[in-house]
Amino acid sequence: MASERSVKRRSGDHAAVSAPRDNPDHERLVLRLALFTGLPGVIGTAVLLWRGGYSAKVQWTFDLLVAGSWLIAAFILRERVVRPLQTLSNMLAALREGDYSIRARGADREDALGLAFLESNLLGETLRTQRLGAMEATALLRTVMAEIDVAVFAFDDANRVRLANRAAESLLSQPAERLLGRTADQVGLADM
Repeated sequence: MASERSVKRRSGDHAAVSAPRDNPDHERLVLRLALFTGLPGVIGTAVLLWRGGYSAKVQWTFDLLVAGSWLIAAFILRERVVRPLQTLSNMLAALREGDYSIRARGADREDALGLAFLESNLLGETLRTQRLGAMEATALLRTVMAEIDVAVFAFDDANRVRLANRAAESLLSQPAERLLGRTADQVGLADM
């Protein structure tokens, strides 16, 4: 349907469909407001020029100049509103996908959009720091698990093996690759 809109995210595997809306989308609304705001001035200028006793050449020249300036300003305004929102949307999508290298430029504390950029940059930095901490903790856990002389198994919510150390491999006489993803029943640990 024309009123339904499918929005694809950067990764391609997440898609969201918005519900049908009566309101125009944000970009069109901004453009309409910009055009509506300048319309009285353009009409007033045209009326004054046509009633002012100027030659047709002067009237048409100034009418085209005013109308052209009005349209150009409206489209520039639309771009100035839409482009930063697209940047912010792309940055948030990158953060959701785990790409913390993207930063939003123009993070100025003096305006609302700059604050939104600043906060998204800080969110990206926080997520990057947390990811590095988790990776370091995982590396430490793997090192400890490899060196400990006790069989250790880690299971997920579905009761599947997610982690097994060398002692666990020796106990079951199977490499960890064959154990991972199998249930406790399948590896012979259900009774233990």
